Amino acid sequence: MMNKIMVEAVYASTQHQHLWQGLVDQGTTARQALLHSELPNRFPDVNFQLAPLGIFGKKVADDYILCAWDRIEVYRPLIVDPKENRRLRAAKKTQI
Repeated sequence: MMNKIMVEAVYASTQHQHLWQGLVDQGTTARQALLHSELPNRFPDVNFQLAPLGIFGKKVADDYILCAWDRIEVYRPLIVDPKENRRLRAAKKTQI
């Protein structure tokens, strides 16, 4: 029998955020755990098969093997490019 570890998966839409905690087998990958979580059912419009993933703010590959208490973060596309946003804010300040 495989040992189990506790992990978390989190997703935030523009309106809602949800944190799932669950037990998975040691050796489970980030993608496997995410697909095992309740997030795909709570957010059916999100493609959890392809969404970029991270662990505590650092992007990871699908085959990243989870450690106990890792938090899988599901990243969504940026609405505004941060560099462009800073440029626009700076241009607005110079006009004042």
